[in-house]
Amino acid sequence: MEILVVGGGCASCDTVYEETRAAAAELGLDAKIRKVEDLVEMVQMGIMTVPALVVDGKVLSAGRTLNKKQVKALLEKVL
Repeated sequence: MEILVVGGGCASCDTVYEETRAAAAELGLDAKIRKVEDLVEMVQMGIMTVPALVVDGKVLSAGRTLNKKQVKALLEKVL
């Protein structure tokens, strides 16, 4: 599983990244979690609002600052 947190390095993006790492750890996921801050890569993915949460190429959330509970709920839906 590959989880991407997409954003330009803003505080909200950093928060979603940390919450995502915590949620994945609680769920015991063997996932590669990566931050994407490159504008070109964001546009290639079709993401125009950040922060965004992408799992295995599918955008699960964009433009919302998610907390750990929200991230866990989204991840559980794709498991």
